[in-house]
Amino acid sequence: MKFVAFERSKQGTGASRRLRITGRTPGIVYGGTTEPLLIELDHNALWHALKKEAFHASVLEMELNGKNTEVLLRDVQYHPFKQLVLHIDFQRIDANTKMNKKVPLHYSGEENSPAAKVDQCLINHVATELEVSCLPKDLPEFIAVDLSGLTKGHSLHLNDIKLPAGVSAVTKGKANPVLVAVVATKADEPTPAEAAAAAAGKK
Repeated sequence: MKFVAFERSKQGTGASRRLRITGRTPGIVYGGTTEPLLIELDHNALWHALKKEAFHASVLEMELNGKNTEVLLRDVQYHPFKQLVLHIDFQRIDANTKMNKKVPLHYSGEENSPAAKVDQCLINHVATELEVSCLPKDLPEFIAVDLSGLTKGHSLHLNDIKLPAGVSAVTKGKANPVLVAVVATKADEPTPAEAAAAAAGKK
């Protein structure tokens, strides 16, 4: 995705407040070998861009003074109750240096799985994103996960999915965390009447 930024000369709370009144959002670009750069963006364009998943999870192309720079979105500060972006941070990236980034998990096929279709189990998405390490060119916008093979009593772990080429998972704590849990519903348990009837039938 591409966005346009403009250089910002003034900083400080007062300057940022005046900037927001004019429909601009203050921001900063850091990283790389150059000094942090103060920027400003059109608020309405930024607000709509932030609604797109790719803006949060992919390499972005920032146009500034006619030059393009590849960056990642690193932080966004929103107003507590207004539809207003207070500040935004971007990080420059190096094409030859691996980076860490959280990527959304896109699940599909669970309604056709034996766990849901046959056994009426509850499918709980324990993780909705995954932190990965890769070169910028290999960063996926999302990772597709097929749940059509889920069965009762078997949850889906990290090692059960295939990551894109050049991409590795960054795990903190558990080496093979659960991504999707399969939970049997209470309907699987016999009612007292059914249990009594079953017991009577065995006599």
